[in-house]
Amino acid sequence: MSELILVLDEGTTSTRAMLFTPAGELLGAAQRELTQHYPRPGWVEHDAGEIWDKTLACAREMVEAAGGAECVAAIGITNQRETVVAWERATGEPLARAIVWQDRRTADFCGDLREAGHEEAVREATGLLLDPYFSATKMRWLLDHQPAVAEAAGAGRLAFGTVESWLTFKLTEGAAHATDAGNASRTLLLPLDGASWDDELCALFGVPRETLPRVLDSAGRFGTTTLFGAPIVITGLAGDQQAATIGQGCLAPGDTKATYGTGAFILSNQGTAIPHSQHRLLGTVLYQLGGQRHYALEGSVFVAGSFVKWLRDTLGFIESAAETEALARSVADAGGVVVIPALSGLGAPHWRPEARGAITGLSFATTRAHIVRAALGAMAHQTHDLAAAFAADGAAWTVLKIDGGMAANDWMAQDIADITRLPVVRPDFVETTALGAAMLAAVGAGLHTSLEDAAAAMIGGTKRFEPRMGEEERQARLGAWRGALAAV
Repeated sequence: MSELILVLDEGTTSTRAMLFTPAGELLGAAQRELTQHYPRPGWVEHDAGEIWDKTLACAREMVEAAGGAECVAAIGITNQRETVVAWERATGEPLARAIVWQDRRTADFCGDLREAGHEEAVREATGLLLDPYFSATKMRWLLDHQPAVAEAAGAGRLAFGTVESWLTFKLTEGAAHATDAGNASRTLLLPLDGASWDDELCALFGVPRETLPRVLDSAGRFGTTTLFGAPIVITGLAGDQQAATIGQGCLAPGDTKATYGTGAFILSNQGTAIPHSQHRLLGTVLYQLGGQRHYALEGSVFVAGSFVKWLRDTLGFIESAAETEALARSVADAGGVVVIPALSGLGAPHWRPEARGAITGLSFATTRAHIVRAALGAMAHQTHDLAAAFAADGAAWTVLKIDGGMAANDWMAQDIADITRLPVVRPDFVETTALGAAMLAAVGAGLHTSLEDAAAAMIGGTKRFEPRMGEEERQARLGAWRGALAAV
């Protein structure tokens, strides 16, 4: 029997298919870039059809590399979270562009709900805040502003879902409309202690419950695809940040990881106790197995690697992200420059959707190296702000495990250790999001008996960065950051 695991890693800027063994060895990967649509300031959209077509193309490439579908034991899917797709059940065709997690168009709706006094009840039930980041207000917007979506809802033909639901539906040719509890907990429609969607929350946001997928465990049998020839079972689903937490082996209460990708997301395992933050962090489902939920406390930063991408693609400051480390090292400091990377508002712990990015402290002596160094330094500053919020909630970090594309930058990893005054640990294999999805799929397919067993078999070595910056320099950096932050 084949034991290979196919992971579909559908991110914000690209989609990938990756082939793993049960020992965690990566055998191959295929990747396609995704088009980003920005129809108005603060609006971010994807073409759901493009997501499907490119994911399918990548998957076919990896199935062929595996030796055919009969050589693949299971599929695991990990996805950009909160992004909403609306499609027609009968045809499986998208009815509008997907609204991406970064999108801020529902800020006024969220403000109206806050003014009406709903935020505390929503936060208590779901662990989330009333912010455009989450899925429910995006669903409401599509119903209100896209006639095809409203018409399908009226005819009972509308399906809503986040991206893993969309891919599962397409892979199974409409047989499965499903999600896992972790992704469901990002919608504002699932209580942290509720088995499924809540009628009162659906009514508050105006989302018909019948349009939503089934809420299932994070590992198990979600459906079967025959698109590659022989049947392959889908056995693991997880949002990208939950998957990265699992892939870092953060399986015990207090274990904490930070992923620096398009955004930056820090999750701290809270075990089976439902987390309640008093400092504007989020409570979320980390994973669910056998009906038992495990939770995390989360801090979400909206802009991290996407700022570097903006420097490259829009401003032409750099030719590749790999340049940033050498540029940062080429100057002694940032020359007084501070970057506030709020290109789509500020996330935790500030939650200021109206904030916009800023580059302050410019002078005739400023070079692109200073600006790039300040941009990388902003990752450490944002991480420090989150560390303070976690500590205030009684969930102080002792070690921070990092991953994601930006984490490969040694200068940035050391800077995070210096500014947070914490040891920073980076795995030798930084693609922990895909690895976490592979671990879940392996458990769901019976290739490993538990996530702990999967972690022991599949997670490799690490590199450690210890704090070494002087306190005077550290405080000067943080003081400049706070001053710039107060001005945006």
